[in-house]
Amino acid sequence: MGKPEWEREYVEYVSGRLPRLHRAAYLLCADAFQADDIVQATLTSLYLSWRRAVRADNLDGYVHRILVRRFLDERRRPWARVLLGGDQVPERAAETGPGYEERDSLMAALRTLPKGQRAVIVLRYFSDLSVEATAEALGCSVGNVKSQCSRGLAALRTTLGETALGKTGWQA
Repeated sequence: MGKPEWEREYVEYVSGRLPRLHRAAYLLCADAFQADDIVQATLTSLYLSWRRAVRADNLDGYVHRILVRRFLDERRRPWARVLLGGDQVPERAAETGPGYEERDSLMAALRTLPKGQRAVIVLRYFSDLSVEATAEALGCSVGNVKSQCSRGLAALRTTLGETALGKTGWQA
């Protein structure tokens, strides 16, 4: 006996959205391993509520809302501030190549934004959600998305400068 139809729909949906979800999670938390955990928690929640989720007017917005909530939940937990291995940070291999410096600068600038502004910027410009879908995903008004976006972009421009923002290949 094969998988139920709803489970095939879930797998198809997730397969098509997984890279985008992981990218959004990474841009929110700036850590690949934590992004994996956030995406996994998001997909688990989505699986458990799939039959309700597919009835949503905007399934992508619904899923991004789960993702942002999982990110915020992770930040609230006290154990999230624990650095395993004491005060020693593991060495990282030097990453080089085209775009690495720009990506690193952008990630550092995103980390300086308040959580709300960062979430709006990531959902709007990196996940390509509309203003309305972003508002739905974050559970706030369209006006709040617009103001948070405006403030976030202004802060990024101040931090990165207009020319550096253009080098990232990202124009807002």
